Amino acid sequence: MGTILQPVYSVSDPLSPIGTPDKRGFTAFTSASDCHGMWYSALLVAPSVLFVIYLATSAIKNMKRFFVGRSFIMISYYALLWIATLLNLAWCSLQAWECSPEKEFLWNILSLFTSSGMLFLEISLVAFLLKGNYSGGMEAMFHNLIISGTLVGVDVLLKVVYVFGFGIPLFIRVGSSHWAKWGVWTIHKLLPTAAYGFILFVHFSKWRDKLPPRPSFYNYIAVMFFVSALAFFASALAAFGVEFGIWLYNFTLLSYHSMYLPFLYATFLADFFQEEDFLLENAYYSEMRDAGFFDSEWD
Repeated sequence: MGTILQPVYSVSDPLSPIGTPDKRGFTAFTSASDCHGMWYSALLVAPSVLFVIYLATSAIKNMKRFFVGRSFIMISYYALLWIATLLNLAWCSLQAWECSPEKEFLWNILSLFTSSGMLFLEISLVAFLLKGNYSGGMEAMFHNLIISGTLVGVDVLLKVVYVFGFGIPLFIRVGSSHWAKWGVWTIHKLLPTAAYGFILFVHFSKWRDKLPPRPSFYNYIAVMFFVSALAFFASALAAFGVEFGIWLYNFTLLSYHSMYLPFLYATFLADFFQEEDFLLENAYYSEMRDAGFFDSEWD
């Protein structure tokens, strides 16, 4: 595994092995394989392609269900899923841009759009489920999208300033000596870790009845807390110059881009929004909660 996720350096780095032809090795892949290694590229591209094929084959069935039910919420999230999936597929397929100085600007732009699309889907969906207002329709959805868009917009603005203003290579993988990059990522990964950790804390507290009544929701939060905490730990190690931190961060990056969208779809869009009794079950739960049915659990 260590040979798959070895640290990848910028071509402009004088210590980079990428610039020396005798270190590249001959592979049957494209230049992306020369940059990151054949197995790394395969583990990124294959799951993304398979997920796109799965979405395409199930598109007709899903579209019929969505438009027959006339659910604005389901249609919106299905469209967001497609946008994030196509952006992620492009990001996974165009890894060679990261190692090309001529494509550095395009790679930064693609990375910004891809990370922002996936982050927007992640924040908006969790925020919508936490709000618990499943019957608000377009108004509730629109309000949620505005809040999520504002948070993601601030995130994009900060990254633009870091990358194009201060020249911090957030999306170009360099050695651990670039402490500014790893310092930014450490803070960035701390925020979702704290958010998911707080949700888990509430789940085990007396306020757990304020959260969605679905075990799969807490399984998702637990997994995302673990991944975010792992990325935060890896970034902190890299910021202190520990080479293992770079390898661990690359592993979390590989896992996120190859598995997150299928995991999100299997957890929510295929489980929550495609079940006919989902709205009925949550409405029933809300009525029981409002009637004080769960108050005795905390006496």
